[in-house]
Amino acid sequence: MGKTILITGAAGNIGVKITAHLRLTSDHKLRLLDRRASGDIVAADLGSWDPEWARHFAGVDIVFHFAGNPNGNANWASAKRDNIGGTLRVLRAAREANVRRVIFASTNQTMLGYRFATGPVTVDMPPAPLSPYGISKLAGEEAGRAFTEETGGDFLALRIGYFQPGENRPGAHMEIGEWGQSMWLSNRDMNQAVDKAIAAPPFGFAVVNLVSNNAGMRWDIEHTREVIGYVPLDAATPVIADKQREDDRIARARTIAPGDWFDERFFSVDP
Repeated sequence: MGKTILITGAAGNIGVKITAHLRLTSDHKLRLLDRRASGDIVAADLGSWDPEWARHFAGVDIVFHFAGNPNGNANWASAKRDNIGGTLRVLRAAREANVRRVIFASTNQTMLGYRFATGPVTVDMPPAPLSPYGISKLAGEEAGRAFTEETGGDFLALRIGYFQPGENRPGAHMEIGEWGQSMWLSNRDMNQAVDKAIAAPPFGFAVVNLVSNNAGMRWDIEHTREVIGYVPLDAATPVIADKQREDDRIARARTIAPGDWFDERFFSVDP
């Protein structure tokens, strides 16, 4: 029997793909929200509370909260309003509507500080974000923990890997050196995670890594299998040439000092 599923950020990269997938493969009833209305997508500025968009949460079984600023270089103004504030308001709407499961688009960037470390990256390691964007997603995860503690519902944070628009093919065109390529997440594996998150038995609060089964991939996905049954269908081998080696060399040589580690662009007043 189909569920009623609400997707925020329905016009974004992930939202468009999972909406198409669910329409093609399931009988779930979809409610779609995004900043701008289009077709059957309802306009909703989640950075500001409005009963007009909040009413669409009534009768919903599962919320996929994928709205927000997805730019890893997002400034503090947008990270605070659109990512932290937007997530808090979505959770408020879900709580008031008695929604029992929220799936949240978190990011691998909550652990970016482990880029040049060794060994697996697991969800129980201390977080290591290096930008307002990464910090905003970590704040969203912790807001989800509070949601579960308060309501008893499920909250799943997907620490999504490198997920490109369109065909989303792996290869040397990807950025962030070897680290970026090893985090590739295929369209098929993203859709699988969505299906698994819908069908999984209750899990309370959980954070999971979400990448494909790439060569040299350091992200622990055994925990993802344990929580929702995710087993990646796709894999890629990073292509390491001069450009990737230089990207890694430059990143490794950067010095981050307390007090000045944010680039000035992060303090732009424009949201």
